[in-house]
Amino acid sequence: MRRLANIAVILVAVALLYGMWVTKPRYGELTGPIAAYGKMHDRVHTREFDVTLNQVIFARELTYTQFGKEKVLTTSGLWAVALVELAATTKSTGVSTAIWRGPTGLRFAQSNRVGWLPGQPPYMLEPGLPKQVQLAFEILPDQVNGATLLLSAQMKPSLDSEARIKIDDFKKFNDGLPLIVDRFDISRPQPAAGS
Repeated sequence: MRRLANIAVILVAVALLYGMWVTKPRYGELTGPIAAYGKMHDRVHTREFDVTLNQVIFARELTYTQFGKEKVLTTSGLWAVALVELAATTKSTGVSTAIWRGPTGLRFAQSNRVGWLPGQPPYMLEPGLPKQVQLAFEILPDQVNGATLLLSAQMKPSLDSEARIKIDDFKKFNDGLPLIVDRFDISRPQPAAGS
């Protein structure tokens, strides 16, 4: 009888240890970003900056004027341009990472093909001086509905806040597909929020 009780205790201990091992948080989860969730048109507060996602525009081609010449950027996917307002909270800071995370988990970094236009990275922020920026991403067409915009001050936000904004308010057709313009001029200043 005593032997049977000892075996039962060992089996319970093994099951308990296995359960703890399977459910323990991974190192990346413990030291990863601290999420600040929000939705479009709401001000999302992170440790160093505030962000408001005002509008998202989808286009087949991006155009811009640089040195007096119009340039056209095409993509095999879809251009997604997020119009964002950034503001530093307490001290000078920068926003270095912008990522479009699709509904399947695919991550698209901000495109660097646009060049050195106003409203393009890097984004240096000063307290009390909000800045309107345009974030351009080359995404797959099936990564629109259910996407999230991720913004952080660091390239790899370990133990720092990261804004995660649900992209849920964009122009779409009755079937839920996004309205896609043929061409969008990214060098043209966009109206500020509420204009």
